[in-house]
Amino acid sequence: MDGYIENENAYPDDEYIYNETFIGEDGEEYYYEEPLISLFDVVKEYDKGTVKALNGINLDIFEGEFVSIIGPSGSGKSTLLNMLGALDKPTRGKIYIDGIDLVKEKDLSEFRQEKIGFVFQLHNLIPNLSVFDNVQIPLLPTGMSNKEMKEKASEIIHAVGLDDKKKQRPNKLSGGQRQRVAIARALVNNPSIILADEPTGSLDSKTGEMILNLLMEMHERYNVTLIIVTHDNGVAALAERTIKIKDGQVIEDKYNY
Repeated sequence: MDGYIENENAYPDDEYIYNETFIGEDGEEYYYEEPLISLFDVVKEYDKGTVKALNGINLDIFEGEFVSIIGPSGSGKSTLLNMLGALDKPTRGKIYIDGIDLVKEKDLSEFRQEKIGFVFQLHNLIPNLSVFDNVQIPLLPTGMSNKEMKEKASEIIHAVGLDDKKKQRPNKLSGGQRQRVAIARALVNNPSIILADEPTGSLDSKTGEMILNLLMEMHERYNVTLIIVTHDNGVAALAERTIKIKDGQVIEDKYNY
């Protein structure tokens, strides 16, 4: 029977070793699974090195995983999310996403456009644009035709259950509906990864639960890797895997089921 093991050292000395097979002690053939995301000894310093927001992070995340990152305020979890989203570069260390070295990559904006979808605690919608136009914005630089963009935006708006709101502006929507728009906007360009920073933090518990259920549904439907930053243990436990951060270091990395 075919199988795999997770390789904890994805790119030693910048050499790719994936898809190599070997024979296990049971006589079966196995192969190394390539992580979608790999971090090696990642350090992020501020104030001329006096503050270490991240202090030697080593981490692999695999395609299709649902991962929660949890930790107290100031633990470094949001800084880590910025690294994963190519919004910032580390002071030292290596970050690879889908085989791309983010430390060396020059055009991070194009990388984000192609690979990453963001969902923030505050939805960051453009107030004078309709739901449809907000969702369509990430498609504008892609070179798609107007027809293709409209079809794609309509498909995603339907997926998040807002067909009847597509002409509305954000100020006419509830908090939960605005966050649904933000999720649609994050998904519309078919990203490999969705990064959600406290996506339920500004919502009441019932609405927050609905948004989490929607994120999990979209994760499964589109097979997108979902990474949520949260301070809430209940939210973190919904993920397949939870990574706990404290003082800029991973102190626990466990699978929940």
